[in-house]
Amino acid sequence: MNRRNQYPAVFVHGMFGWGQDEGIDRYLPYWGATGGNLMAFLNSLGYEAYAASVGPVSSAWDRACELYACLTGKRVDYGKAHAQQYHHHRFGRTYEKPLIPEFSSTNKVHLIGHSFGSMTVRLFAHLMAFGSPEEQAATNDEELSDLFRGGHADWIQSVVTICAPHNGALIFRLSVKYHLKPLAERVVAAYITAVCRTPLQNRLVDFHLEQFGIHNTPKKHDHENLFKSMRQLLYTKDNIVHGISPKGCQEINELTKPMIDSVYYFSYAFNAVTAESENKLQVKNSDFAFLYLLSNLGIHAYIKEYLKGDFTFDDIANDGLLEVSSAKHPKDQPHKLYDPDDVQQGVWQVMPVRKGDHGTAIGLLTDLVKTHVFYSQMMQMLVKTEPQNAGAEDLVSAKQA
Repeated sequence: MNRRNQYPAVFVHGMFGWGQDEGIDRYLPYWGATGGNLMAFLNSLGYEAYAASVGPVSSAWDRACELYACLTGKRVDYGKAHAQQYHHHRFGRTYEKPLIPEFSSTNKVHLIGHSFGSMTVRLFAHLMAFGSPEEQAATNDEELSDLFRGGHADWIQSVVTICAPHNGALIFRLSVKYHLKPLAERVVAAYITAVCRTPLQNRLVDFHLEQFGIHNTPKKHDHENLFKSMRQLLYTKDNIVHGISPKGCQEINELTKPMIDSVYYFSYAFNAVTAESENKLQVKNSDFAFLYLLSNLGIHAYIKEYLKGDFTFDDIANDGLLEVSSAKHPKDQPHKLYDPDDVQQGVWQVMPVRKGDHGTAIGLLTDLVKTHVFYSQMMQMLVKTEPQNAGAEDLVSAKQA
């Protein structure tokens, strides 16, 4: 079958997620979930698509560094200045084979992120284009990672975000409101450090936390003491918990200014809240909302608080983990509603809001055909941005859609 996309598509998972390198992906793929392996489906249609593996609880910065090493087949370099600031190892694992062997200005990539994977691809694209002045100042030129040099804006064709916490996440605010954050952090830290010392690490799961000494770097024996590792994970801001906080998201928004003039940006939001009337709201998803319990315990309380003030339905629409308004686009960054006849570079194309929850977006407990059509149409849209495919006809019929 002829390859339909000129440039490969790289999918980046969200919080607690995994890529194609993890053993769990054979049994429950992150992309496609209960509907089957989405990468295999897209490949069967002739699209070149990959599911990258990065740290499931790591910061956007650490994940971006891992993504670069994964794509190019290099040793992970978290940056000298960054490693010193957060008191962890500068270097991580080495990827023996690049995920994209010919990654370059002539073989660009489409970057697709779900949830916190969206923040990862945004930051990765920014570093590729503009580099890091802090790392450049702190590092000898011969030791500086090419990621931090910048100058590679033309290696990125598009950035797509799906259910992205651009401006913070509802789940973070709920955890703070109900005083659950400290307990949740300790439970997760204990779970991770314990699992990392079992045969599951590097086989079924991979936490990519060797920079903190939480487990051995592949092919090395360098993990730290159990309790030291746990404390490092608990008390650092260099992790995903800070990343999904309003402050953490704002930091990423500031860091990713300006947008890249040559890159196409698209954002998708999902909504699981329906309005029967002005004062009667429901958390409902006909595709079996996987966040049903959380929605009914936490989000209804959040909705009641919203209804006490002067808020519109758009203010409370959410996918169970984050608000639709947060997923649409980062604050203070240029944006416009998607128009297939006027797709622009360097500005967020905000796609129509889709029905479903945070899991619906990746095919979890939802209709298989809808998932396949959603991603097929997304790939069609991205293919049309490619020079040799501009103006191509749709590959999925209107009847299917």
